[in-house]
Amino acid sequence: MSEERARRWRLLLGDGPDDSLSPSDLGMDAALGALYDNQSDGEAGSKENMVVGMGASAPRVARWLGDVRTYFPSSVVQVMQTDAIDRLGLKQLLLEPEMLAAVQPDVHLVATLASLRSLLPQKARETARTVVRMVVDEVERRIADRLRSSVRGALNRAQRTRRPRPGDIDWLRTIRVNLGTYQPELRTIIPERLVGFGRKQSGFAREIVLCVDQSGSMATSVVYASIFASVLASIRALKTSLVVYDTAVVDLTDELSDPVDVIFGTQLGGGNDTPRALAYCEPLITRPRDTVFVLVSDLYEGEGSLEMIRRLGAMAAAGTAVIVLLALDDDGKPSYEKENAASLAALGIPCFACTPDAFPDLMAVAVSRGDVAQWAASRDAARATRT
Repeated sequence: MSEERARRWRLLLGDGPDDSLSPSDLGMDAALGALYDNQSDGEAGSKENMVVGMGASAPRVARWLGDVRTYFPSSVVQVMQTDAIDRLGLKQLLLEPEMLAAVQPDVHLVATLASLRSLLPQKARETARTVVRMVVDEVERRIADRLRSSVRGALNRAQRTRRPRPGDIDWLRTIRVNLGTYQPELRTIIPERLVGFGRKQSGFAREIVLCVDQSGSMATSVVYASIFASVLASIRALKTSLVVYDTAVVDLTDELSDPVDVIFGTQLGGGNDTPRALAYCEPLITRPRDTVFVLVSDLYEGEGSLEMIRRLGAMAAAGTAVIVLLALDDDGKPSYEKENAASLAALGIPCFACTPDAFPDLMAVAVSRGDVAQWAASRDAARATRT
């Protein structure tokens, strides 16, 4: 076995002779051992954790987090932070500003902070909001402009007409679609097809209702949905509503001016009552044929499944574009109730997972009243071809 392979196996397996490890490797091994060699009951401050300083004081954990960020790339750091919170019972330590200042912000950490919001002491609240703001700003930089441009472009396409009045003709687009009829001898085109702008409607062109299951399994989906709802609310042609629910229903529409407020307005965890949430959302849909309704849920509903399916089916039958996102996260591999998803698909309601990067294209298709199911199928086929 080569020296490099022996080194890698030593770091992977943990306990063993240290002769093959450099000082840097020893630091890496200690950071890994603090997390993955733990055989305790998972409580922070147990004797196994104390070996390398993973005790119940935030400064110690902050130093460990600093070591992790020194030895590992960003993607690995995020995984280890999540594992530390789950395996070592460190949620309580996130209430300390020293701890919050040391972590590398990501969506999973934001979801954890949202679930702890009622426990945050005053001294940690501003630090927590700063951490959440960093993640929100990063997601908005990556997604917001494309979401706005995709939706606005879809609205413009939806508002065009093939029978425009003379004053509503879009001459540039009319010329483009008639280039094939150019007559060289006349040095002009014969406009067989006219493209024009539809008469602008008063009020909103489309209504968007996001209804989000905030049970614990949907944590990262709630964070992304909150950010996207705030971006959509900034588009004047849209009327955007955001409703989150577990066994209770909370309307966060009035908070959409600031996605950080929206995220801290959620209460992650607990059960869920989707029929109750749908009953609340139904009066929000005032123009069904101009409305896109997005339910973000894993569809685990138990006794309420039939009522959930009935209400969603009634929405779709009335002309609302209904979409069910089984997950809205970077993994795109949801755990969901397959029978309920199949029943909804039989009603013509598409059900699929959606990554944040794909969300702008999804909303563009939905706003333009395109075939969302076909779009999802073509997207999945392209992704399978690439892999």
